[in-house]
Amino acid sequence: MERIVIFACLLSVVLMSSSSPTAVMGNYYSKSRVVPVPHTQKKTNLHFFMHDILSGNNPSSVLVAKPNGTVVGEGNVGPFGAVYVFDDPLTVGPDPNSEVIGNGRGLYASTSRGSDPTLLLNGDLGFTSGEFNGSSISLFSRDPIFGVKEVAVVGGRGKFRMAQGFALLNAVYANATTGDAILEFHVTIFHQ
Repeated sequence: MERIVIFACLLSVVLMSSSSPTAVMGNYYSKSRVVPVPHTQKKTNLHFFMHDILSGNNPSSVLVAKPNGTVVGEGNVGPFGAVYVFDDPLTVGPDPNSEVIGNGRGLYASTSRGSDPTLLLNGDLGFTSGEFNGSSISLFSRDPIFGVKEVAVVGGRGKFRMAQGFALLNAVYANATTGDAILEFHVTIFHQ
């Protein structure tokens, strides 16, 4: 019995004195290493357009929260703290009358107080026709208003289960007064 107690005490001391690799290195990260993955992945490239319309009688994106004391509208569609939800059509071309292939649903918020206007984008882009009918990709990422717009693909459903990748966005139309925009998506995803 005495040996068991001594062993338990020694084991406790060893376990309590060991530390994680990040604590030993003094960094917030560990060295990257290659880990074999036992499954194969497919790569799919997508190209489509999303129509985000805030104006008119039937907008596809609406303001649901704004900071106190701010005016949202004429020339000020995205003050810091403004939150919008969207249900935007996805089309094969930039023309609003081109073939609809799905819808993007989610929310975005204005998250920058400085000179680099930035949104936080959280959306599910669902496809309702063609080979990927019933499938979707999930986006969650920082989305700068100007410059290179690259957002992360963090998941998916249906044929895009376990998706990861990125989407490059290009505003082919943007109206600073109304906030209306047509975004071109070039998406590269890896999935099962």
